[in-house]
Amino acid sequence: MIPDGFDWTDIVRANVSETIFFIDRANRTGLQAQVRETIVSAILSRRLLPGAQLPSTRRLAAYLNISRITVTLAYQELAAQGYVEATSRSAYRIADDPPFNAVEPAATGAAERPVDWNAKLGSTFVVAKQVRKPLDWRRYPFPFLYGQMDPSLFDLNGWRDCARRALGREDFELMAGDFAAADDVQLVNYISSRTLPSRGIRASPDEILVTVGAQNALWITTQLLLRPGTRAVCENPCHPDMIAALKLSGASVTAIAVDQGGLRPDALPDRVDAVFVTPSHHCPTGATMPVERRAALLEAAAEKDFVIIEDDYDFEMSFLAPPSPALKAFDRTGRVLYVGSFSKSLFPGLRLGYLVAPAPVIREARALRALMLRHPAGHLQRTVSYFLGLGHYDALIHRMRTEYRGRHKVMAQALKEHDLTVAGSASFGGSSFWIRGPTGLDADLLTQELRQDGVLIESGSPFFPTDGEPCRYFRMGYSSIPRERIPEGVARVRTWIERICPTRRVDAETA
Repeated sequence: MIPDGFDWTDIVRANVSETIFFIDRANRTGLQAQVRETIVSAILSRRLLPGAQLPSTRRLAAYLNISRITVTLAYQELAAQGYVEATSRSAYRIADDPPFNAVEPAATGAAERPVDWNAKLGSTFVVAKQVRKPLDWRRYPFPFLYGQMDPSLFDLNGWRDCARRALGREDFELMAGDFAAADDVQLVNYISSRTLPSRGIRASPDEILVTVGAQNALWITTQLLLRPGTRAVCENPCHPDMIAALKLSGASVTAIAVDQGGLRPDALPDRVDAVFVTPSHHCPTGATMPVERRAALLEAAAEKDFVIIEDDYDFEMSFLAPPSPALKAFDRTGRVLYVGSFSKSLFPGLRLGYLVAPAPVIREARALRALMLRHPAGHLQRTVSYFLGLGHYDALIHRMRTEYRGRHKVMAQALKEHDLTVAGSASFGGSSFWIRGPTGLDADLLTQELRQDGVLIESGSPFFPTDGEPCRYFRMGYSSIPRERIPEGVARVRTWIERICPTRRVDAETA
């Protein structure tokens, strides 16, 4: 709001339109940063030209109804960066030669004709139905979304401290350099000495590759192992990104239905080159593969001469029972390639994972990764290594286990009270339930209707490789919803199921 009796003469003398300046108090960006961004944007877009006089700090502060020191600090920072120049104690103008790297487009005189990108693009990578999660999911009162973090559990101060440590001169000089194809030694050593032993795995640093999340590791393995003419096996249901990677490899893909023990080794085809599994926590049902079945899978791999790619995620959320060792812990011949991730246990936007495989495989994987993205950000790797090494990570996992145990209990009770069938959940804990609705339910439609009612769930349809009848399965996570909101959210799910399938009851068939 403009103060009463505001004097516009200074703004006019400044030759700067008052509409350039605007403060959004709902924006999380600080007021000083907003002033700087406004001026820099105006300079780069040529709305403010060299020599233009800016309003004095006093007048601009009064116009924006903010502290004068805020404007002064913004101007001083811009002056240090070379965007503005001081003409007196409180007056500034746009510098004669501000940092400006844009080049004016040249007029060629050639006729402009739009590009037919459908003809130009040699391939399409849109081959799988995506699990869609609204970016503004936090505004929904009942977000049963899998894989989203609860900020109240995360140690932000600890993370900031680790980030500051990673910005120390010695660390910064190391991290700011070009890693070429290498990884942060400190992070790799931690994975080798502490993370992997907790899963029963031994690996040397030359058997570990840091990746941009688990999906990056899985993509690399498909590119190394599969090509047209090879044969791959995945689970059904299966994560849609895994299905897409397999399809794009050109291999012949067989999807094998899982049961309460995960993938069945006796259902494997006679000829197979690679089997992709999530044995400790099947995606998306949460089923855990028994030790006997893991041994049978390894025996089949030796007999049929195939390799196994193990995606071992969410094992940290073991609050009902200790998690069983990873499948790779039973591997004695190096047939299991192991994929892990910090993104699920820390926060999904982290995008940091790792691949564990024999050294010759890692050498090839490192070369392929270098062609794609060189290496994950060095500063991020070092920050995570400090977060792990200083104990913040273990403390976070402890808090999450404690809270998720309570949420799991509340949600299991609510599902039982509303007669919703749990078709799969992790025996050791996890962070979600896989629900089977009544025959004839369209989970895509249910997801849409519930979203209008403030409830977010995930339809199961993207997890099934083949299209067919409407999917009756859906997933409900509890990592991002407060415990006290769970019963009401589950009740709304039940209400909408009855509206969509009014003549059917939720049955109690086995998964």
